[in-house]
Amino acid sequence: MGPTIDDGVMPVFLINGFLEAGKTEFLSFTMEQDYFQAEGKTLLIVCEEGENEYDEELLKKTRTSVVYVDSLEEMNPERLTELELLHNPERVLIEWNGMWNQDDLKLPNDWNLYQQITIVDMTTFDLYAKNMKSLLAAMVRNSELIICNRCDGIEDLDRYKRLLKSMNTKCEIVFEDENGEINEISEEDLPYDVNAPVIEIKPEDYGIWYIDCMDKPDRYVGKVVEFTGMVLKSPNFPKNYFVPGRMAMTCCAEDMTFLGYICKAKEAKNLETKQWVKVRARVELEFWQDYDGKGPVLYAESVEPAQPIKDVVQFG
Repeated sequence: MGPTIDDGVMPVFLINGFLEAGKTEFLSFTMEQDYFQAEGKTLLIVCEEGENEYDEELLKKTRTSVVYVDSLEEMNPERLTELELLHNPERVLIEWNGMWNQDDLKLPNDWNLYQQITIVDMTTFDLYAKNMKSLLAAMVRNSELIICNRCDGIEDLDRYKRLLKSMNTKCEIVFEDENGEINEISEEDLPYDVNAPVIEIKPEDYGIWYIDCMDKPDRYVGKVVEFTGMVLKSPNFPKNYFVPGRMAMTCCAEDMTFLGYICKAKEAKNLETKQWVKVRARVELEFWQDYDGKGPVLYAESVEPAQPIKDVVQFG
């Protein structure tokens, strides 16, 4: 946890996850590290009392004051400002209650969420993903890092990775078992041949391709893909550019998002938003303003009218 801190701003580090995911262990481990032995006090706000408690010696050694909060209503700017005045910390850690919707968290104006990490217990992930997807999405949406622990015996980790990436395409995801970090899934597990002269992406595999191309663009650079998508155009796009993509449901029917990559095509000027097309295009990795850096840019070899796909995107 070491981003640059601005003077006059209270840096907040938030750890979230459902009950017994391992948040307390993660925070205790972090506080023991040399890089965390910074000057000044730390205020630790615990929104959920789990089975594991913080070691008193560790709290004393790291000059950490713990405050337990019982209700979401207490997590308001006025109360948090009171705690800052009372404890005068240099930084704030928040162990978030997974049953509270994180979208409801309101910080004081001079508190800045510098880093957010989600801890996921993979033995209970299916249960929460099925029954509490909106709470899971609110936790994952702004996390830079998602640590999926207790992966021993869990199969098809790539499917879980795509589901999490669909909620937050820019996060880093780490899978761990009792021996430590687990290696990534190989190309052989993809439902299409990435070494084919033209990688044909079936409608049911679009979500898998979209997430994998975002996650591992080097796999696709210089290769040709073919898929069916809906046209999105904008006056902000340069001439001859459009986005072919698909609608995806990330957590609930109300939370639909359009997933697609920018594409340069001579046919773009004749296309209209919501029109369906079959695109064959070469993938390159280039800077694009909407990506906040480099990302996949498609160069069309052909764009032809296509039949609409009624289903929303699935992630495996």
